[in-house]
Amino acid sequence: MVFDLNIKQYFSPNCGPRKHGSPPDMIVLHYTAMENVMSAIERLCDPKFEVSAHYIISKEGKITQMVDESLRSWHAGKGTWGQVRDINSHSIGIELDYCPSINDELDFDYLQLQALEVLLFDILNRRPEIIAKNIIGHSDMSPGRKFDPGRRFPWQTFAKKGLGVWPHNIESKAPDWDIFKHAAKIFGYCPPNNDEDGWNAVLYAFRLRFLPDQEGELSMSDMGVIISLANNWPTHL
Repeated sequence: MVFDLNIKQYFSPNCGPRKHGSPPDMIVLHYTAMENVMSAIERLCDPKFEVSAHYIISKEGKITQMVDESLRSWHAGKGTWGQVRDINSHSIGIELDYCPSINDELDFDYLQLQALEVLLFDILNRRPEIIAKNIIGHSDMSPGRKFDPGRRFPWQTFAKKGLGVWPHNIESKAPDWDIFKHAAKIFGYCPPNNDEDGWNAVLYAFRLRFLPDQEGELSMSDMGVIISLANNWPTHL
């Protein structure tokens, strides 16, 4: 792919040292849900809002870096993935200039996705600590609280290129909440609360990424996909 990263710099003060002192080993994808990219950049660089990200990509595919990768940007907030609690210290945060429509049917712009692809390959080539399974969405690490990058993000397309994971060898399995919970935890999902509402939030976040058209009660499709994910990409076994 021929694509000039041509990364612009726009400094955000909303950052600090990584608390464990090690290089990042995750990437978290977000969408801004704001009017335009400049509004989002200004928000992410305003100290009174105490939020930031390492990169933001405009609809036209222009990349702006706001925080150096060596530093801890404040993009993830409260959340968990596997055994990681301080996501900000472990990750690089990438914001996409995107605001879903009311019916959630707005597609991401091709140039934006092209730029994201090149940026992800660039990061992975420079940082062997980050592997494909550790490219996740904000919704993955914060079920019930965050919903980005949303149901229209093309996770399967990116996974086919080695930028994420996608289930395969899916087998039919009768719905069973105990098995679903166990497999979801192995893959990385953690409920905000260990109750019915908390696990329904996990189910929604999981479907948002892997089965965006699935609705209703726990199904055989849910079971087959989550078991495939747990078997192929465990986070902490």
